[in-house]
Amino acid sequence: MNETIYFNSVSDYNDSCEQETLHPLVSILDLSKCPPRKWKAGTSVKMNFGVYAIFLKDVVCGDIRYGRNYYDYQEGTLVFIGPGQAWDIEYETSYYQPHGHVLIFHPDLIHGTSLGKIIQDYQFFSYQMNEALHLSEKERQIILDCFAKIQFELQQTIDKHSKKLIASNIELFLNYCDRFYDRQFITRDNENKGILEHFEVLLNDYFSSEKPQSIGFPSVSYCAEKLNLSPNYFGDLVKKETGKSAQEYIQSKIIDLAKERIFNHSKTISEIAYELGFKYPQHFTRLFKQKVGISPLEYRSLN
Repeated sequence: MNETIYFNSVSDYNDSCEQETLHPLVSILDLSKCPPRKWKAGTSVKMNFGVYAIFLKDVVCGDIRYGRNYYDYQEGTLVFIGPGQAWDIEYETSYYQPHGHVLIFHPDLIHGTSLGKIIQDYQFFSYQMNEALHLSEKERQIILDCFAKIQFELQQTIDKHSKKLIASNIELFLNYCDRFYDRQFITRDNENKGILEHFEVLLNDYFSSEKPQSIGFPSVSYCAEKLNLSPNYFGDLVKKETGKSAQEYIQSKIIDLAKERIFNHSKTISEIAYELGFKYPQHFTRLFKQKVGISPLEYRSLN
């Protein structure tokens, strides 16, 4: 059995949880106070979001399947969803009582605010479910404190200060999340290094094949997909680990390979460019000179 639910407004989500809407553009709910979800076991539900949604999971929820995978989130896991995204859930039980908290806000809330100008910088809204933020108990308490400040404002009479104060508190909350993700990239260093090793193998295999000639050099999205990561999470991880963007890392790989192949005098610079995935040799020459400081021909003459 498949069902599709659309959450295009804050009230859409509140109504699904049988909760009152205190503000038309923002809401915080304690999910443990919402009625249990009652679905036929095996029901697959597609939730389409037209709003921002941040879920703080307070219990292991391995009885729900997201997409094709199960995620046994431990206490204090944050999941981010942005407008235009969909969440596929399969209920394995017919009676499910959610636990945790959710912050929902409509894009209209932040228009004209400082948060509205930088919301695209919080790339975790486009991370996949398996790239969720896992909080320590101290971090979880900070998040709950942020939620409490927003909830306090929602319980006041709406006035000319409401939008600014609520948006400012959401921005504070997101800035903490940014900090906590930086911490997670560091504390998961071994796992991240494993991903980088797979990335390096992926690039080696790619440039050892005919793919560069047929489809060009690999994009960040291509590499992320092959590594089962979202492009933004993958890009952030590479940046944290190497100091380079994923695109810069790929370009560095191309330059390293080019340096090896340039000294093969049986091939022209144009042939090497085509082998590496460049459609036009002049694009290769431009990138090589930008990264190395001299042209490929000048580099070849060094040997």
